[in-house]
Amino acid sequence: MRLANAVARVLVVFAVVLAVIYWLVTQPFVVAQTSAPPTVDVTALEAHVRALSERFYPRSFDQPEKLDAAAAYIKSEFLRAGARVEEQVFPVEEAQYRNIIARYGPELGAVLVIGAHYDSFADPLRGEDSRKGYGPESHTPGADDNASGVAALLELGRLLGRSRPSIGVELVAYSVEEPPHFRTEAMGSSWHARQLRQSGRKLVLMISLEMVGYFNNAPASQAYPLGLLGRIYPDRGDFIAVVGRVQDWAVTRGVKAAMLGASDLPVESINALPMLTGVDFSDHLSYWNEGFAALMITDTSFYRNPYYHSAGDTADRLDYGRLAKVVQGVYAVAQHYADIRE
Repeated sequence: MRLANAVARVLVVFAVVLAVIYWLVTQPFVVAQTSAPPTVDVTALEAHVRALSERFYPRSFDQPEKLDAAAAYIKSEFLRAGARVEEQVFPVEEAQYRNIIARYGPELGAVLVIGAHYDSFADPLRGEDSRKGYGPESHTPGADDNASGVAALLELGRLLGRSRPSIGVELVAYSVEEPPHFRTEAMGSSWHARQLRQSGRKLVLMISLEMVGYFNNAPASQAYPLGLLGRIYPDRGDFIAVVGRVQDWAVTRGVKAAMLGASDLPVESINALPMLTGVDFSDHLSYWNEGFAALMITDTSFYRNPYYHSAGDTADRLDYGRLAKVVQGVYAVAQHYADIRE
């Protein structure tokens, strides 16, 4: 009898520990913060993705002219939206690259940063035999990765230009996120994060928009870095994900609540250690390195999109209706932080 009671107590403790871990990791029972964000121009989203993935192809680190043309396009769109626009030029080895920064709201006080990288993946060695030095086998169009994130950023800029947020908001289009600079201090986001740290301005949160346009309703269309996660999360790639560290639990809940209340797009979230593959695979890592709170909003990249870093990552494969709902969700997040500020 004593043994049975001891086993029962151990099982109860084990069940409680599992429940706590589940609660900390997945953010269940978040109450949607209902809002009515403005309509997003689906046609404009597609036009932005096509411009970046087709007109400025390939916009990779080894093609500075195309990368600069993409930067000029992004800058012109931000200016049209009424933003205060600045270029942050930085050196990497013997080349120069630029971040495009669009500012809205107060110039002093706390700031919310939302960013997306505008460069695309390339393997220049594979393109050496091509007449132009590039081709589909070596340089990807990068529609989902990450023209989708930049398109969302540009449409968000248009909405913010109309609403004039009461908190400072910086929308940043980063250069050179992709290899060979991936996860290094050469990334455009790393330069911006260091500058922000040196400025002393309070950062309430950084959000990285990393691949936000690919969705799939088919069963078993969604994979995960651990098999156990497949038992917890949906097996269909029909949701957008909010990804953060364990210590960013509270801000993850706030972002998830705002996004859930902005549209009918399903929102999943995870707070995990960076050692889980993919958790730190974007520009938010640069802000973690500087001690800031940061999250990634993503369609989960290669865990869903079979065309990741390939010639198949084209504009026709994206779902612009659901991408528009992502933009509405991020707009609701910006409004959420403006309300806290007030």
